[in-house]
Amino acid sequence: MPTRLAHKRAPLLEALRALHHQPHTTFTPPGHRQGAGTDPRVLDALGADVFVNDVLLTGNLDDRASRGGLLAEAEDLMADAVGADAAFFATCGSSLSVKAAMLAVAGRSGSLLLSRDAHKSTIAGLVLGGIDPRWIRPRWDPELHLAYPPSAEMIDHELDRNPDVGGVMITSPTPYGTCADLASIAATCHEHGKPLLVDEAWGAHLPFHPDLPTWAMDAGADLCVVSTDKMGAGLEQGSVFHVQGDLIDRDHLAACADMLATTSPNVLIYAAIDGWRRQMVEHGERLLGDALDLARSTRQRLAVLPGVTVLEGRLLGAEAADDLDRLDITMEVGGLGISGYQAADWLRENRQLDVHLSDHRRIEAQFSIADSCETAHRLHSALTDLIEVAPRLPRAKPVHLPEPGELQLDIAMSPRDAFFSAAEDIAPEDAIGRVVAEQVTPYPPGIPVLLPGERITKPVIDYLTTGKQAGMFTPDPADPELGTLRVVA
Repeated sequence: MPTRLAHKRAPLLEALRALHHQPHTTFTPPGHRQGAGTDPRVLDALGADVFVNDVLLTGNLDDRASRGGLLAEAEDLMADAVGADAAFFATCGSSLSVKAAMLAVAGRSGSLLLSRDAHKSTIAGLVLGGIDPRWIRPRWDPELHLAYPPSAEMIDHELDRNPDVGGVMITSPTPYGTCADLASIAATCHEHGKPLLVDEAWGAHLPFHPDLPTWAMDAGADLCVVSTDKMGAGLEQGSVFHVQGDLIDRDHLAACADMLATTSPNVLIYAAIDGWRRQMVEHGERLLGDALDLARSTRQRLAVLPGVTVLEGRLLGAEAADDLDRLDITMEVGGLGISGYQAADWLRENRQLDVHLSDHRRIEAQFSIADSCETAHRLHSALTDLIEVAPRLPRAKPVHLPEPGELQLDIAMSPRDAFFSAAEDIAPEDAIGRVVAEQVTPYPPGIPVLLPGERITKPVIDYLTTGKQAGMFTPDPADPELGTLRVVA
């Protein structure tokens, strides 16, 4: 295994720097030849360095057979940094990594136990792999209208009922920062001889500070997928698989990932993952500690603003989350008489401030190692201004919020069969009782309200149509405005 001294290295970054000093003449992609053929107007907008560093991994940065082992060394260093047995880099985002993990674990058995609050990428994995979902009902707060990860007891019960599944998949942290009791869930899965997969896209930073929630590998999970762009300092689309134990066939996982991934991975994304790992090993605890302190003081300042309720303790408890990433600051703005959609739009249009997510009553600001007293002050100042103008904004349009049981829809067909079936587009009111053939996903956070194969009900139609009128964004359906829904013919 790598020594501590080895973590001072970043093999991919170092190879890129070496290439600057001894550039190669290439007759290979990319066709821009490190920017030589790029339109000057593009260089002006994107910067020349983007193109200088956009090179082939195999056949340029490394030789045609990857004899330098640059990527393998970087992956070994990442696994060592976080205490995993192995790590695999990916450049198509955790959305692809989640699909590959699902195929590797459930492709043979044909079924997977997973929570219904899964991300849209998980639903895509069900469709692509023809995997039969055995749904776990998430815990639900009917007052806040928020879903929390399921408990170990719930998973134990479902594994007794579904002993044939290939494994269990949980999302933790959720986009709101709430976390499952992964240690208890992992122990339960292993008692049943099943691997635990964790969609930990929002938790790449968790291994690097003791005051953050327990990360999946430390909790005993067998495989987790993290996004190094979300809470790390990597580039968009950077993702890593972490694996440990003997319940995951690593060669098969690598084959599944290779089958879905691009054959032209972006070296910029790889190198950014490599550099972020080194930064976290050397400085992560200090940087994340500073970010946590800043988020804590900012939360205290925001909590006294009139009409704004900062959620923290309410998100924790026996029927809520087991832990909370306190770099996420979730705020209720309903007391201002406006929706989260309106708040997000006003902050962007009038204060050039973008929040992480918004829903019918909340906004969320997500802090990272890049934040400072200045950015925290901008957030506080912008919210203070929003409070002042809120009485002059249109009142929030009401959203019909279904009862928890009304969100548990009957499954009439497998997601794959429904998605690829002959379909027709009909008015939402005419779709009640029909089987949906597409995803309908408010975004963010990206959790489908309807997924292929479910039978549509009136409460869900009422929720979606009133949500759209209130400002909900649904990019997935064939008609994003929900004038029609695609159903099985």
